[in-house]
Amino acid sequence: MKHSVTFIMKYPEETVIGTHVRFTGSEVQVNMGEQLSPDEKFQLITRNLQEVLGEEKLKEILKERELKVYWGTATTGKPHVAYFVPMSKIADFLKAGCEVTILFADLHAYLDNMKAPWELLELRVKYYEQVIKAMLESIGVPLNKLKFVKGTDFQLSREYTLDVYRLSSMVTEHDAKKAGAEVVKQVEHPLLSGLLYPGLQALDEEYLKVDAQFGGVDQRKIFTLAEKYLPSLGYLKRIHMMNPMVPGLTGGKMSSSEEESKIDLLDKKDEVKKKLKKAFCEPGNIQNNGVLSFVKHVLFPLHSEFVIKRDSKWGGDNVYTDYEEVEKHFAAEQIHPGDLKASVEFALNKLLDPIRKKFESPELRKLTNSAYPEPSKNKGAKGNPKQAAEEEDVIPSRLDIRVGKIISVDKHPDADSLYVEKIDVGEEQPRTVVSGLVAYISQEQLQDRLVVLLCNLKPQKMRGIESQAMLLCASIEGKPRNVEPLDPPEGSSPGDRVYVEGYESGKPDDELKPKKKVFEKLQVDLNISDECIAQWKEKTLMTKLGQITCKTLKGGNIS
Repeated sequence: MKHSVTFIMKYPEETVIGTHVRFTGSEVQVNMGEQLSPDEKFQLITRNLQEVLGEEKLKEILKERELKVYWGTATTGKPHVAYFVPMSKIADFLKAGCEVTILFADLHAYLDNMKAPWELLELRVKYYEQVIKAMLESIGVPLNKLKFVKGTDFQLSREYTLDVYRLSSMVTEHDAKKAGAEVVKQVEHPLLSGLLYPGLQALDEEYLKVDAQFGGVDQRKIFTLAEKYLPSLGYLKRIHMMNPMVPGLTGGKMSSSEEESKIDLLDKKDEVKKKLKKAFCEPGNIQNNGVLSFVKHVLFPLHSEFVIKRDSKWGGDNVYTDYEEVEKHFAAEQIHPGDLKASVEFALNKLLDPIRKKFESPELRKLTNSAYPEPSKNKGAKGNPKQAAEEEDVIPSRLDIRVGKIISVDKHPDADSLYVEKIDVGEEQPRTVVSGLVAYISQEQLQDRLVVLLCNLKPQKMRGIESQAMLLCASIEGKPRNVEPLDPPEGSSPGDRVYVEGYESGKPDDELKPKKKVFEKLQVDLNISDECIAQWKEKTLMTKLGQITCKTLKGGNIS
């Protein structure tokens, strides 16, 4: 038997603009979207989405009735600030009159490589329910049209279980593995449970009786699996709506399992400041910029404006009513990263304050500690000594740093702040490298110059062009920011290995895994000495011919 509970909150004072309010006794009923035309509802439902599969079907439904949509979240790690992206979209759905179901996918959390132990499932569902409601309340979303459902309330029924077996007889291992590639945790020896995960998510659409499923674009392969196989079971193909993934603070995906990439909803103000201060936010670089993306996908949809807070001597506050203008000014370096971070910090704390206040209660503190108990300090070493040793073995010899020679340098066709360089690093073909140096050094100064590159990062696209290495520079933050490429010793050749003194013998990783954050952990101790020598923990970066240096930036950082 399936069970679901609809939670109705009372909003005597605040409602969302454009809604109808009807008083029945002490309860306020909020009828969303009654004044909107089908076209207006469509625009509201689809704004800021990256992709919609089934647009025509969506338009047809809106002409006849309200859309039924669900958003699911596996109850694994603690929700973080990127969850405001789907929350703000849920606000749009409600304004458009949609009937919205929120699924706490506890069984999925267990199937995903046991990210949530069985004994903690119930506690984590309760935590998610409390924190998701607190998030919605903090952005002024009334909950009377929201339905909250727990996965195991219907996923353990006889009918659902039989459908799982029916689906398993149709879906190939290849399709199941492909569908979960960007969602299910990928490990060397995957469990069978991870192959079941995508099929269950597809079946949820039928058992929740919805027209559409909403999720991140990382779910796209699961959505296409649902579209392919549900009709084979005699069920309708649903609409699928996807929001873009917000980059984390380190530039990659914001993840509950990566502490450095995220800001927790219960982080204190000083922790928010500290994490934002360390966040990747290169001047002029609008790619993989988690701070800028938060402005676009959370702050603007919620408030329709964003204020850059600045000291009066730098021109005072600047109010933006259009995100594209913020992005344009940041790309042109008219907005300083420090000002952007400070302004996001102020706006973010306003969102987090009511959530923090709610979780000050003894009951919710106890729930938090019970759902997420502190791990044993020696758990890794006792359970798997080899794994623990590998995790602790973050040493400079794992970095493949080489001397390179810039063969050509051109402006990026789609980004004024970026160069696209061809650099000889001692291989058969030169590597393509994208770097944000336009504001700091001319093309003529880079042409034919010897530089230092980190060569075993995972290649990453920057404004459509894949960068195959990172050009290492010394920098000093300030107004203006100063940047200089590192200099190899005279007489160096492309491909010469760069190593840290005392770590000459180690073998570099073939490719640094982004989730391990090896370079980021080592980068903290990379700097320039008072003699302009590149160092790691006061040990010199060198080649066989001598020291790596920079020209003038004493005491600078290396990035």
